[in-house]
Amino acid sequence: MAASCNLCFRQCRLGDGELGICGVRKCRDGVVIPINYGIVSALALDPVEKKPLARFMPGGMILSAGSYGCNLHCPFCQNSDISWSDEAYSRAGEYRRITPGELADLAVSLKPRGNIGVAFTYNEPLISYEFVADTSKLLHERQLKSVIVTNGTASTHVLEELDGLVDAMNIDLKGFSSRYYRNVLRGDLDMVKNFISRAVRMCHVELTTLIVPGENDSDEEIIRMAEWIAGLKDEHGNTIGENIPWHISRFFPRFRMNDRKATDVERVYHLAGLARKKLRYVYTGNC
Repeated sequence: MAASCNLCFRQCRLGDGELGICGVRKCRDGVVIPINYGIVSALALDPVEKKPLARFMPGGMILSAGSYGCNLHCPFCQNSDISWSDEAYSRAGEYRRITPGELADLAVSLKPRGNIGVAFTYNEPLISYEFVADTSKLLHERQLKSVIVTNGTASTHVLEELDGLVDAMNIDLKGFSSRYYRNVLRGDLDMVKNFISRAVRMCHVELTTLIVPGENDSDEEIIRMAEWIAGLKDEHGNTIGENIPWHISRFFPRFRMNDRKATDVERVYHLAGLARKKLRYVYTGNC
């Protein structure tokens, strides 16, 4: 039996046993399931600022958990070994499997070390949003926080499944042109914008943009992004965008994008300065 995956804009039509482009959502007896449910490729106790989250429980530590797979194909991926490279999928059988309860219990055991909860990160966590939801329910029962670090390439129905379960997100807004999203990232800008617009109504949100030379580093693009962010509204229709933190980060050549140099540090600072004309909290990264 075939089925359609409605997680993101691709709407992958899958025959029985077939995987979507993300490499983890599979059709089984006419139902699409995440075969990476509970599979953990990495666990680390990190400062919450490393996610990056600058204005959510600063000074705290958070248990970061990653799996494998991704529904974008960014050529500069810094976690290519667990995202969409051949290596990521070939190594899937080596990773441990953990239940939502086991992960929540591990988070509790780390509270004496300053742990505030779990961050679902490293690969794209929303391609297994079912695991995120199940774990987050248990985290809240234990008075712990749930954080997602995501590319934002998911339908708003996924957010509805997570409403009330997630306390904070860092969402990539990788650029502001459909060309860049379509041709370089194999993604969809409109879906990400809709995702962000919905997410800011349900939890604390911070945004991140990696500045790639020759792709998304013009003054005009940064100004348009800042203006759009500044106009975001909460669930009551109040404009809240100027208070949304934005992390503007420096690119380094890696993975399949080694044809250009690292972003000039002064360029990052300049673009951040432009953004600060519209937004209160703009941070620079990798500088």
